[in-house]
Amino acid sequence: MGNRDRFAHLPPAPDHRHASDAWKYDPIDLARHEVQLRGIIAAVRAEPNLDQRALRHILRQFPRDGQGFFSKSELVRGYQALCDAGTLTFDRDTLRRLQMKPVRTQSGVAPVAVLTKPAGCPGKCIFCPNDPEMPKSYLSWEPGAQRALRHDFDPFEQTASRITALRNTGHPAQKIELIILGATWSAYPRSYQEWFVQRCLDAMNGSTSTSLAEAQTVNERAAVRCVGMTVETRPDWVTLDEAIHLRKLGVTRVQIGIQSLDDHILEINRRGHDMAAARRASRLLRAAGFKLLMHWMPNLLGATPKSDRQDYLRLWTDPDMRPDELKLYPCSLIAGTELYTVWQQGGYQPYDHETLVDLVADCKAATPRYCRLDRVIRDIPATYVVVGNQFANLREMAKQKLRESGRVCQCIRCREVRGEEVTLRSLKLEALRYPAGGGQEVFLSMETRQHRLAGFVRLHLPSRPETVESPPELRGCAVIRQLHVYGPSLPIGGASDGEAQHRGIGQRLLNDAADESRQAGFKRLAVIASIGTREYYRQHGFETGEFYMARDL
Repeated sequence: MGNRDRFAHLPPAPDHRHASDAWKYDPIDLARHEVQLRGIIAAVRAEPNLDQRALRHILRQFPRDGQGFFSKSELVRGYQALCDAGTLTFDRDTLRRLQMKPVRTQSGVAPVAVLTKPAGCPGKCIFCPNDPEMPKSYLSWEPGAQRALRHDFDPFEQTASRITALRNTGHPAQKIELIILGATWSAYPRSYQEWFVQRCLDAMNGSTSTSLAEAQTVNERAAVRCVGMTVETRPDWVTLDEAIHLRKLGVTRVQIGIQSLDDHILEINRRGHDMAAARRASRLLRAAGFKLLMHWMPNLLGATPKSDRQDYLRLWTDPDMRPDELKLYPCSLIAGTELYTVWQQGGYQPYDHETLVDLVADCKAATPRYCRLDRVIRDIPATYVVVGNQFANLREMAKQKLRESGRVCQCIRCREVRGEEVTLRSLKLEALRYPAGGGQEVFLSMETRQHRLAGFVRLHLPSRPETVESPPELRGCAVIRQLHVYGPSLPIGGASDGEAQHRGIGQRLLNDAADESRQAGFKRLAVIASIGTREYYRQHGFETGEFYMARDL
């Protein structure tokens, strides 16, 4: 049976819900609760040092129905309802004080993760769990997996529920970064892929479409827009044809499991590909304009702390690697895997806690400024881990280790401005250039005096003549692979109160990318625009092509 045939049992599910109710937030009974809510909000605004203890004190003064406390989501919904009714004047700082997990949208977009249906996987990795209720490598009790199970893996229901949850907790849900998870995306039938993406977009659009193309067109001007789309796949499934198909879907970022840069380690862990496949996939994806989010796993069978440190450094010295983002996933020992059997027989030993913290700290310190460390641990509940790390806050422990040794992490995530107020005049342009994937990468960033990152653009300048295959539409073009402005996510068209977004930073970075491209001898500049950002790029002179947007220089 061919790899694609094994997924033939996954026909699109019938559309059983209309999209008109996709992201309505739950109402709250203002008639019953207005007095208490107004009292709470006035006290929250007046409290100069609001923390959890102070908030609990305020809530005790204004109990819900004479007993119990209002939840944070109820406070947010009540505040939104009072503002909508004209009873209160909206104030962004008040909303931030009421928000649950305000950091969730501090990077400028609202992430929405959804899972595909369970299906077989072409991989045979010895460390990978195989939960029959989940896509390969995912476990039923992971938080995202639980949400997917509740909605029977329906893409519309998953997307709509996450948007509702964001709105109910006070987060702007107008700029959505759609993250599609689940084993090897490229191995699913393309009919399933197109239906899945279409229904995710329907949930954002609040309308039911008749085709993927229609859903994409509607989303370009929808109130809730897809400003980024991520899928995950394996290096051995990446071809030029696959890259072009991903663009047809609207994908802008690809998670790719590298796991190790050592062919021997890959072989004994039955990864199913070698480094030649990883390099080829990385070159193809970069040439096609995608952002590269690689997965790397220390503590695999056959690795040592010393070899892992050397392997991590190769990520940055090998010009075919050099990922834009990285998930650092220490190998977890899960019962029922082949690696578990090897461990039972004495052939494998997970690193102890101190060894792992030291290793992660050294990796963070070695991460270059152009890369974002998205994660340093998988979101696997500790109950699944037989032996080894069971601490969810491994990143914080590694940061503490760095502080103790007088070192810092310079990755993008550690330098984001987040909630800091900035002005365009207070920022300085920095340029970092490095060879990657058969061309030259230019990382242009706008930074504060304290080197905090307000925004950046990733510009790929292909070699001339070009040595790497790329979509015909991009040949001869300099390519913007990412434009991102940090700070709290603001509504589309909304004004800034000092946040980095909507301060002209994006336009400045686009102009700088055009200047760099001209100086390198390119006459045309292309961008891998997300569905929901096409309107923005049109305003800056880019015209829509088949899968990309471009402008003459």
